Amino acid sequence: MLDLHFGDNLDVLRTLPDASVRLIYIDPPFNTGKVQARTQIQTVRDDEGDRTGFQGQRYRTIQLGTKSYDDVFDDYLGFLEPRLEEARRVLADDGSLFVHLDYREVHYVKVLLDQMFGRASFVNEIIWAYDYGARSRSRWSPKHDTILWYAKDPERYVFRLDDADRIPYMAPGLVGPEKAARGKTPTDTWWHTIVSPNGKEKTGYPTQKPLGILERIVKVHSDPGDVLLDFFAGSGSFGEAALRNDRRAILVDSNPEALDVMMRRLAFASPRLHGVDAAVSPRA
Repeated sequence: MLDLHFGDNLDVLRTLPDASVRLIYIDPPFNTGKVQARTQIQTVRDDEGDRTGFQGQRYRTIQLGTKSYDDVFDDYLGFLEPRLEEARRVLADDGSLFVHLDYREVHYVKVLLDQMFGRASFVNEIIWAYDYGARSRSRWSPKHDTILWYAKDPERYVFRLDDADRIPYMAPGLVGPEKAARGKTPTDTWWHTIVSPNGKEKTGYPTQKPLGILERIVKVHSDPGDVLLDFFAGSGSFGEAALRNDRRAILVDSNPEALDVMMRRLAFASPRLHGVDAAVSPRA
């Protein structure tokens, strides 16, 4: 089951019952101070094209469109606080909240969450490390995001570690062939590539997160049949991770371009639409 809401997430959150969601993941805007945009392209073989590919073959670039959103907030914590308060209310007593941020705001948001949930409810700071993109010449290049995990009740939460994907040992020769073949459970540092610019998973939506990261959260921190929520849904990656692992999902976003992407991407789940009218319904 998928419920897809178009509208202000604070308004939608206020309609959800208390303690009705087992797992919440959000990837809110990072407050970069600029418009986030991504242009989707396609390449076709053309001897007069503008790109050179494998074995010197030439390709022509076709721009398919640009998706964007504003990522500028004068009072970022003031924007997040009422939404996080509602998130705590709708979270089940044994539920978990995951907040995905980068270095700009994560420290301030952690203090805010400590005040809301209590410091004992803070379970982990997960570092998602990747290695792609430009390198800075004036500082260490930032190549990680931070995911904060809070349990509503620090004595009672879902943690299905046996369902986690296993990862290779860095020094397999030290553990023997049997352990090396099985791999190990992840730690609080997750090495995972970004969504490939040329991969099938790519939607063209800015800030899309990889399914591998989100499926790990879904499988370990919820049970099949649970209701999961993402109220900054963007391209719908968390919703897809939930649906493909037998969970139910509630997704919320106010960007028509996000709605368009999610409707196409998640059509297999026959989503129930809320707050959608002809003015913002997805393009045919």
